[in-house]
Parts: sequence; structure tokens; C-alpha cells
Amino acid sequence: MICSATIKDIETISKMALKMWEDHTIEELLIEFENILKNKDSVVYIYYFKDNPVGFAHCQLRRDYVEGTHTPVVAYLEGIYIDKNHRRKGYAKDLFLMCEKWARQKGCIELASDCEIDNEVSFDFHQSVGFEEVNRIICFRKEI
Repeated sequence: MICSATIKDIETISKMALKMWEDHTIEELLIEFENILKNKDSVVYIYYFKDNPVGFAHCQLRRDYVEGTHTPVVAYLEGIYIDKNHRRKGYAKDLFLMCEKWARQKGCIELASDCEIDNEVSFDFHQSVGFEEVNRIICFRKEI
């Protein structure tokens, strides 16, 4: 079962997100998802298996330039996560299809996403749901 997340789901989403974004703290994610859930241009879906949350997807509208796109407003798959014990069962695809439907309802004709250059699992998922690769970049920084 897939449900749209509400404010009451912040802790559930944040705990799952921490498994994906390990360089964050739970406190940071709680604040971030509170803001996301209050934003009318964002949606978070939670996947439940036997009443237990096992995954989520976050999609939002971007109005800045999105690599490889051609329209001024683009739906962006910001993150998608499925617990390890529930992967390869189609749950991520189901969540993605909900995001795609939401994007169409928001008037978007393009949906974009990204993944780390060495994340082969994410890369394979993106290709399996119809994304096409548009660019590869390596980002740099230097303390000065």
C-alpha cells in the first residue's frame, strides 16, 4: 500500500532517509522533511508492507535549471528508498509511478533525477523505469 506522507510521518520518513543519506543527522532530516511536507510543490509517498513502512519516495518541482531538461518547471525525483529486505520486488517502481502521476497532475512533461556516479543499483533502477542518462559530472571543491 502506498500513502501520501503527512506531518505525522516525519519521524518514519527521516529514519528511512538516514539509511540512505548517512552523512546527515536525524535532527537535520526531521527539520528538512517538516519543510518538505509543508511545501505544496513537494510530495512524499510511503510504501507499506503489512502495515510496516518499508520505503519512501520524495518528488518536488524545480524551477531552476535542471540538467538535460527543456521546460521551465520540472518534477524531480529527489530520493527513493526501499529497505534492503524488501528490494527487488517492484516497490520502488510503484513509488516512482506515483511520483510520475503526481508530476503529470502538476502539469509537468519532464521528470528528472540523479544518482552518485558509482551507485550502480540506483543507475540500474533509473534506467529500468525509463530515465535516459543526459550527463555525467564530477564536482570539485577547495578550501581557501
